[in-house]
Amino acid sequence: MPGAVLEPVALAALPGWREDDGTAALDAFRRTCAGSGPNPPQAEGVTGSPADLAAACAAAADVRPEGAKGFFEARFSAYRILRPASGTEPERRVGFLTGYFEPELTGSLEPGPSYTAPVLARPDDLVSLAPGETAPGLDPIYRAGRRTETGLVPYPDRAAIEDGALGERTRPLLWLRDSVDLFVLQVQGSGRVRLPDGRGMRVLYDGKNGQPYTSIGKLLVNEGHLPINGLSLERWTSWLRAHPDHARRLMRMNQSYIFFRTEPVTDPALGPPGAAGAPLSPGRTMAVDGNLWRYGLPFWLEGKLPGQPGRGHLVVAADTGSAIVGPARGDLYVGTGAAAGRAAGDLHDRMGFVVLIPKPAPAPGEAPKDASAPEAKAGEARP
Repeated sequence: MPGAVLEPVALAALPGWREDDGTAALDAFRRTCAGSGPNPPQAEGVTGSPADLAAACAAAADVRPEGAKGFFEARFSAYRILRPASGTEPERRVGFLTGYFEPELTGSLEPGPSYTAPVLARPDDLVSLAPGETAPGLDPIYRAGRRTETGLVPYPDRAAIEDGALGERTRPLLWLRDSVDLFVLQVQGSGRVRLPDGRGMRVLYDGKNGQPYTSIGKLLVNEGHLPINGLSLERWTSWLRAHPDHARRLMRMNQSYIFFRTEPVTDPALGPPGAAGAPLSPGRTMAVDGNLWRYGLPFWLEGKLPGQPGRGHLVVAADTGSAIVGPARGDLYVGTGAAAGRAAGDLHDRMGFVVLIPKPAPAPGEAPKDASAPEAKAGEARP
């Protein structure tokens, strides 16, 4: 794998493995297995055989709660993700974990003095590119384009869209309080919106303009407006509202723009669908680099999570994000609402990553490999 090697480890020997809640991880795995799948599909060559993963998904359907840990031990081989020494950099056995959440916002189906920021539907001339896909004449830096009579051209950036560049190509789905709430919704990728009559709806990602993403947190820190320590969602949104002229300029520096669709909230305990097409499970699903890892792969997080017992945590890859790049990088979905937002803001920690690769699917009539069979010796790494 580019930038990393995978070192075999024994699942049962991992600190915290026996104490972690295997049934919660199994539920998240089953839910991801049942998802509609990514659209567009992931590129060929990402780690994780689709056939082997499908076989593991089929086997998971009959696993009883008390057999959850045994299922993962029998059906998967575990590998610690290592970034080897390079030049003056030593070998690194830890990566970086952050958190994200589903915001709860107030909105209206009609504009008004208290609802001024339109949430836009996907435009009819937006063409999204699949991972690794390119279009003639379109710079590969752009991950989407605008359909014209002569081919694809770069899609308008945030500033141009806010100034009306899309015209009748799109329509408002609803209106939020202000541009800061809209920006939060776009950064998180989805959210729940409470309407004036008390009804709730889910607002879901439905494409982006393909322009480069810029972190507003980095902009605020680099310009000296806020310190990096304690840079929470609440703090930077409050600062933007207190400095509207700076806010408009800084938000426009992030050229990326997200479009949405709406649907009812069917299960309040679950999150929105992730990139795998399945509802996210709070604390048990994670965004990964979808150009490297296949959605549905379980990961063991080696370390202490804020507010969580134990020394490790089993999660499932079910989503991705523009800033989630590299083999040892994850973004844990923590839930919905203000409390989840604070927890997500507090989660930015060094973390060890162990990926669980499905074992080859057994031939018809053949039993899966015995979980008690010897694992590969420590130190036997494969690329």
